[in-house]
Amino acid sequence: MIYTSITVERKENYAIVQLDGGKVNEINTAMVRDLKHVFTALDQDDSVRGLILSGRPHGFSAGLDIVNIAMGGKVKAEEFWNYYHEALQAMIRFSKPFVCAITGYAPAGATILALCADYRVMGKGTKHVVGMHEFKLSMQVPELLSNIYAYHLGEKQAWEAVQQMKLYTSDQALEVGLVNESVEVESVLERSELYLQKMLNIHTPVFTETKRLLRKNLLNLVDRDFTQLVKDVIDNLSDPFTQKVIQEFKNNLKK
Repeated sequence: MIYTSITVERKENYAIVQLDGGKVNEINTAMVRDLKHVFTALDQDDSVRGLILSGRPHGFSAGLDIVNIAMGGKVKAEEFWNYYHEALQAMIRFSKPFVCAITGYAPAGATILALCADYRVMGKGTKHVVGMHEFKLSMQVPELLSNIYAYHLGEKQAWEAVQQMKLYTSDQALEVGLVNESVEVESVLERSELYLQKMLNIHTPVFTETKRLLRKNLLNLVDRDFTQLVKDVIDNLSDPFTQKVIQEFKNNLKK
């Protein structure tokens, strides 16, 4: 299959999937469609025993391309949100070792991509942050994204962080448990590969079954039909207030 927003590098017994979808790797329909398909395909490929998801140096992803998603019409919005939910489902269901190399900034929707992984290595840097800051634009955090965030931080701390529009540097993210390692950005991919190789030493059926048993609550979040979730997100983004906020955001970007 030809991917337009990611690149796939095959190693001896694992793959590195790199986000490669524009200047700041904004998450759009092409990217989530590619992620859904590549995670599904690699999970079924017996020659691939593990996977690393990475970004570019100093930039993992700037998050959702919210302007085009929210202002491109209902049909395009439905296409994006269906693929985004299905991509998260494929990533969380991925049965083999999955490490995320957070090579730079990864706020909001990009944070959620990282939280689908089994292990996260994040690069240091003042602009390298993770977290959900939708309240800066008075925007709602969609249900599935909220649930995944709360799974990792706990409901109380996740809700407090969302209220405070908290973005965590790599060291801060390590402290609260959103990432597992905080290293110099030049070492992120190397450390991710070292950890993945450690996991590959574990007998695959043992890893797969234990992963399933210890992530039941996370798996339950995506073991569902997404029709209502997608409708709710689109209804929220179609609200006149939200449309006005996004238009103002778009105007500021142009300036």
